[in-house]
Parts: sequence; C-alpha cells; structure tokens
Amino acid sequence: MRLFHFSDNPDIAVFEPRPVLIPSVRPIGREWLNGPLVWAIDGDHDFMYLFPRDCPRILIWATAETTDAERRHWLGDWRAAAFIDRHWLERLAAETIHRYEMPPEEFEDTSDVGMWVARRSVVPMERIAMSRLDGEFAPRGVELRVVDSLQPLKSLWNTGLHVSGIRLRNARDWK
Repeated sequence: MRLFHFSDNPDIAVFEPRPVLIPSVRPIGREWLNGPLVWAIDGDHDFMYLFPRDCPRILIWATAETTDAERRHWLGDWRAAAFIDRHWLERLAAETIHRYEMPPEEFEDTSDVGMWVARRSVVPMERIAMSRLDGEFAPRGVELRVVDSLQPLKSLWNTGLHVSGIRLRNARDWK
C-alpha cells in the first residue's frame, strides 16, 4: 500500500503532527482525530487531493448501498466523479502541487475512506511535483465535472453514494 500527503509547499523535510484547523464532530472515543496528527491518503483515494489546497469540491463513488440506477445516473462507467466550481478550473490546470510519499509503517488506518494518521513526526520518502492537475483524474477512473455551482449537489448526501465535501466553505454560494 502507498500513502501520500499533498501540499502546495515543495520544501517539507519533516511532517510534524498538528491539530486540524476546523475540528469535526467525531464519534465518542474518536475525538483524538482532531488532535495533533500527520494525515495521509492511500493511493486508491488520492484523487480527493489532486486540487489546489483551498479548492472546494464534492467527490462521489458507489458504496454497497448504491442502487444500480444511482450508479448509472451519477457515475456511468467511471469509478468516481469529482465536481468543482467552474471558476476553479483555470487554477486546477495552472497550479502545481507536491505529492509526498509517506512510509506506511508510520501510519494507522482511520477506517475512513483511505485516510491514515501518524501521531509523531514523519519524514517523507519522496516528493514529486504535479502540474496540469485536470489531466490526473481520467487515468484514475475519475471523471472531473465542472459545474457553475456546487450548491445544487447538496442532494447527493441523500443518495446511496459515498459523498465527500472538501473545502466547501470556500464555495461561492455554499450555505
């Protein structure tokens, strides 16, 4: 298994644990996930972070609860879809991010869509610069969908799909 951390910073020699900026409501006994940690994502879910840091996005994929009709309607032949606001497309194509490969033995599974955490400092094994991010999705089986607004997609949370919303507070009309 491969683990990655994505950043706009090209000069991270050591990742230090730090608390999340905006704490999430966590189940009892899992509050520690808001504390000082180093976060990584597995290779199957890395497409969730192939964006400029503050880019608001909604990502979907099928689960065991997804009906065939939902799968056909929302995904077609794709394994996942990523929605972004149209005004972020130019930045997605122009910005460079850095993918740090992390040593998997330093991390523990959060049992949450490919996310892993380390409770102590981690030295990355490798860093590669990634540009033209808009071209990174299709090879991963993910369709990039550019929309005028993410707001109409709120109903996705009422489907059998897995839905992840990242940086939605930065979307122009998200309420």
